Amino acid sequence: MTPITEQNVLITGATDGLGRALAHELAAQGATLILHGRSAAKGEELIEELRSATGNDRLSYELADFSSLEEIRGLADRIVATYPRLDVLVNNAGLGVELERQVSKDGHELTFQVDYLAPYILSCRLAGLLAESAPARIVNVTSAGQAPLDFDDVMLERDWDGGQAYCQAKLAEIMLTIDLAEQLEGTGVTVNALHPSSYMPTKIVVHLFSPQSTVAEGVEHTLRLVTGTELSDVTGAYFNRSTRARAHAQAYDPAARARLREISEDLTGVVFSG
Repeated sequence: MTPITEQNVLITGATDGLGRALAHELAAQGATLILHGRSAAKGEELIEELRSATGNDRLSYELADFSSLEEIRGLADRIVATYPRLDVLVNNAGLGVELERQVSKDGHELTFQVDYLAPYILSCRLAGLLAESAPARIVNVTSAGQAPLDFDDVMLERDWDGGQAYCQAKLAEIMLTIDLAEQLEGTGVTVNALHPSSYMPTKIVVHLFSPQSTVAEGVEHTLRLVTGTELSDVTGAYFNRSTRARAHAQAYDPAARARLREISEDLTGVVFSG
């Protein structure tokens, strides 16, 4: 495994919550960080905060609004064009349980786009760079809250529910994890997903739920998938915190995953590819 001081790590959703705390930990360990967010002001604040706290100046910030497929694709293209290597992609950015149905700039149900289609695009478009940098890892931050997709109404136009929107998007991300692990077998790129911790006190939680765990717990479990040497050869797995676990049954249905890949390609214009 490449020493962390020689790794380039991309963290999406790095300006708040788990992503911000993970950035602090990895910056302190000496990683080169590519930090993503959708606010230029928050990005500048984060970079200064990390430099001051850790002394690490190998930090950059990439702006992209995941409500736009064009901006997600643009982020992937900039990473490939700008950085000679990518050792870890942490797909962390996401919405929580929303109170009202929203649509993206592309007309898609917003939670599905931000929580699933963004990781799909980034993972597919960055797979080549990750393979060239191998050993490398993709870490998908998902949830123990999972619900099966109705492929006839993925955008929940008939019966939208915030819980269903969140839980189906997180299950879709686990399905992507399994497919990518199979696709990238033999390249030196591992792909794993985790539920980092339950109801951490982050902005996507506190407006609806009482916190039950700390952000530090979530960072500990996520960091293990990023840097843990014992997981070097583990791929296609779902972890509940630090324990390998079984996801919802639909994740292990090859026909369901094939249907999801077809829908993903149609919605994003990005062909599933490793």
